[in-house]
Amino acid sequence: MKKRMKMLLLLGFCCGMVFGDQNRSDPHDQRVFPVLSINYDYVQMPFEVSLWILLASLMKLGFHLLPVLSGVVPESCLLIVVGLLVGGLIRVMGKNPPVLDSQLFFLCLLPPIILDAGYFLPIRPFTENAGTILTFAVLGTLWNVFFMGAVLYGACRLEAGRLASVDLLSCLLFGSIVSAVDPVAVLAVFEEIHINELLHILVFGESLLNDAVTVVLYHLFEEFAHAGEVTVGDVFLGVVCFFVVALGGVLVGGVYGVLAAFTSRFTSHTRVIEPLFVFLYSYMAYLSAEVFHLSGIMALIACGVVMRPYVEANISHKSYTTIKYFLKMWSSVSETLIFIFLGVSTVAGPHAWNWTFVSITIVLCLLSRVLGVVGLTYIINKYRMVKLSGKDQFIVAYGGLRGAIAFSLAFLLSSDDFPMKDMFLTAIITVIFFTVFVQGMTIRPLVDLLAVKKRKQSKCSINEEIHTQFLEHLLAGIEGVCGHYGHHHWRHKLNRFNKRYIKRCLIGGERSQEPHVCVRVCVSVMKSTE
Repeated sequence: MKKRMKMLLLLGFCCGMVFGDQNRSDPHDQRVFPVLSINYDYVQMPFEVSLWILLASLMKLGFHLLPVLSGVVPESCLLIVVGLLVGGLIRVMGKNPPVLDSQLFFLCLLPPIILDAGYFLPIRPFTENAGTILTFAVLGTLWNVFFMGAVLYGACRLEAGRLASVDLLSCLLFGSIVSAVDPVAVLAVFEEIHINELLHILVFGESLLNDAVTVVLYHLFEEFAHAGEVTVGDVFLGVVCFFVVALGGVLVGGVYGVLAAFTSRFTSHTRVIEPLFVFLYSYMAYLSAEVFHLSGIMALIACGVVMRPYVEANISHKSYTTIKYFLKMWSSVSETLIFIFLGVSTVAGPHAWNWTFVSITIVLCLLSRVLGVVGLTYIINKYRMVKLSGKDQFIVAYGGLRGAIAFSLAFLLSSDDFPMKDMFLTAIITVIFFTVFVQGMTIRPLVDLLAVKKRKQSKCSINEEIHTQFLEHLLAGIEGVCGHYGHHHWRHKLNRFNKRYIKRCLIGGERSQEPHVCVRVCVSVMKSTE
């Protein structure tokens, strides 16, 4: 036993000597404990995204700290200039500036802005002017597209040279991209000048609803250019496609809005996740519409409009505050990033400058807009109780701003089917800069010069609310007695159906049985004044 122990000890000692000699023979294998190491690749993506958001927020903060600058230059103009400077700095450093990727724009940056606009959309002025808004959005956009496309094609035929290769379908496709009013640009400028509610809802409502027309015409002309021929059946299917895209988007948004309202009915024990349902259902509505090439913007608007009255009746006050300020913050950051990226993408290129094409495009944008607004308003005023004056028509025409949606749609074009893609992009960027800088900077002094009515900063008093609701019921009753079923009658029917059936399904607890306090107070007030 002792011999075995000695043999084991001797063997262990020899092994230790061998390994010890190996360790001493190769001192380079000894590693020092890393006190500090750098691994930027691991955090590159979130770090750069955070840096861009921080830059955008600082620019927004600095802009509002300089009242002299903010009173003259719109915020969107300053952000584009910052983007140009950042892009130039990146170019000087020998690197390629990032381009506003279409997928990033349509899936990440645009939805928060549209959701904020749709969720807080003033329903009453929007419904009262729905006919005018739809006329400008549908007929006005169609007029702009075909007028611009036809005149631009004729100019290209006359110019010949390099423009001779631009065919009619390419001109119509370019017209469908550059004709649509951009909701992001309109929001950025009109929120600063505090225009009256009527003009704001007309221009902003048009910019929201013309998305369906733009999407249909864009895909239609793109398919025609790829196929090479157009038949009468294709035109008919294009008309059908418009209704499918518009109404399909509204239907998808409405379904998700009802689901969000119904889900919020059961969140009384888990208040912390109430805002999450609003954001997720809205984003799912947008994505679901985009899957089927429907109007994602229409889906988001419909979802926000449908869910809001029922969700706000179910959720707590803290959840409402969270939804409100998170949406405002999210949309503000997205809007800031969009304009900065527009400036950076301008530096990134590539560009193909053609003085004739760019000049004709700018002139046609202004001319078609003015002719469309004046012509349609002449027809609309025959059916409106409150007529649109000449000043109103000027502001509506002058406020047709273009923005990042046009740039992103042009960026998606295939260079194989459209060899003039770079020239189209250059012309669209020029139009965006012209509308944002020239029209955006001059619309405020023009509004002051023309003495256009501004929006009232104070909210309606309780007395005004009471009398407004009383007059609504009174007018609905008068229409019923006269046998004339106008919009007051149908609004009253819809409100009654909503209170009797829909609220009981979508609003939980006793809140679905709310008494008609305003009506009773109205009646008592009127009796006391007699």
